[in-house]
Amino acid sequence: MDIAAVIGTFLGIAFILTGQAMEGGNIGQLLQITAFFIVAGGTAGAVFLSFPLSDFKVAAHCIGVVYFGKVPNFETLISEITTYAQKARKEGVIALEKEAQNASHPLLKLGLEAIADGADPTMVRDMMETQLSQKEEQISAGAKVLESAGGYSPTLGIIGAVLGLIQVMQNLSDPSKLGAGIAVAFVATIYGLVIANLITIPYSTRAKRKYAKIFTSMEIMIEGILSIQAGEAPALIERKLECYLLDKKSDNGAK
Repeated sequence: MDIAAVIGTFLGIAFILTGQAMEGGNIGQLLQITAFFIVAGGTAGAVFLSFPLSDFKVAAHCIGVVYFGKVPNFETLISEITTYAQKARKEGVIALEKEAQNASHPLLKLGLEAIADGADPTMVRDMMETQLSQKEEQISAGAKVLESAGGYSPTLGIIGAVLGLIQVMQNLSDPSKLGAGIAVAFVATIYGLVIANLITIPYSTRAKRKYAKIFTSMEIMIEGILSIQAGEAPALIERKLECYLLDKKSDNGAK
């Protein structure tokens, strides 16, 4: 589990509720089922209208990745590719066909099988890069679903606010009904902002950042496979792929 994601979620909600309590309010004041239906239901309808069902499945997967997705270990991956290079150098690329069955990633398996079958290097590159680009496009579509929800929800919050104020204006003669209308008006706005700024947009950002590392690991696989096919020395392949580790350390240092 990604502890940072859990902490971020907890802090965002906890501080809002704490601020509400410090102002003399209580959680019950923020629980307005009518406002929730307007904002959550309206946002869901707008997003469903905008994207196909397949994108929603990817978006749901992205949410899971935020909390439970594992970041690839580049060192382990490079070590695995170097082992394949050593195997190919000693026994020939045909030996990689058997090794492919135990590959840690489907893309790596595809590449090993391709060079074991004697495929042209250009074809191997095209096959693997196509797999990468398709995965990138798929994840981008899922992230856009979450981002769109973050764009729609504040607007739906405003709609909820307007509907609440309409009720207020229609019941000016009955003070007992003014409170409920005003509550819906303001709470709907809060719901819209919270959904956007504490849920959907942060989820999209976090998922894209995690998948960026996954895509980098796939680039390492492509570079490694092509290097093995070119007959480069295992030590040279290892040093070449370790350049990706420098980029990773730079990212960590910038945090």
